[in-house]
Amino acid sequence: MPVLPGAEPYRHEGGEVGVLLCHGFTGSPQSLRPWAEHHAAHGLTVSLPLLPGHGTRWEDMQLTGWQDWYAEVDRELRLLRERCARVFVAGLSMGGALALRLAAKHGEGVAGVVVVNPANRVHGLSAYALPVARHLVRTRKGIASDIAKPGAAELGYDRVPLHAAHSLRTFFRLLDGELPQVTQPLLLLHSARDHVVPPADSARLLSRVSSRDVTEVVLEQSHHVATLDFDADRIFEESLAFMGRLAPSVGKEGTASVG
Repeated sequence: MPVLPGAEPYRHEGGEVGVLLCHGFTGSPQSLRPWAEHHAAHGLTVSLPLLPGHGTRWEDMQLTGWQDWYAEVDRELRLLRERCARVFVAGLSMGGALALRLAAKHGEGVAGVVVVNPANRVHGLSAYALPVARHLVRTRKGIASDIAKPGAAELGYDRVPLHAAHSLRTFFRLLDGELPQVTQPLLLLHSARDHVVPPADSARLLSRVSSRDVTEVVLEQSHHVATLDFDADRIFEESLAFMGRLAPSVGKEGTASVG
């Protein structure tokens, strides 16, 4: 299936500091494209992949699971590590969970982690019903475009495939046991009013990781897809400053052409 216009992956060849950006469940690179372009403009090497089953139609996502999504970001991280001296991982929602697992697994190969409204659980009755419901019902209502800013929209599926949601639930359970392996500096930004991921998810992540250098930022004006919302510029600036503190060459290397 052709990729939806705007959902294409994005890459930028910049300097010796790289960042891997991971989009969310049923979403696409479109939700993180402004963030990627901001960091590219400041000289970073940027990779924003399209996760398997995303960015086309929800039926394609039915055929994928967390192992496919994680394998894609793991491959991209390995490519960045070959190219860059320091590499950061970042993500929105499920993308934040993927970034945290990369940090847990790659250790010193990841210089720091930035997560925005990171997900840690499938909540509500659906969490318990999924193992059975996925065999009876193919989809439920989508979760895209939880944004406070008028006129802003996320390019994501209007349906959630339940087989994929069940796989996501399995992934969250796996990751929860691996969070103590996360030791890197961590910047966590979460919205005060998020209708997709509750604050409890961020609180649990902070209680589980072993990072000692932790910064928590509350985004007062945004909903779940904060990277397209009122606080987007703050996310971009806070994450760039975080990376600049840990890799002082950030923002001082000039820029290259965007590919």
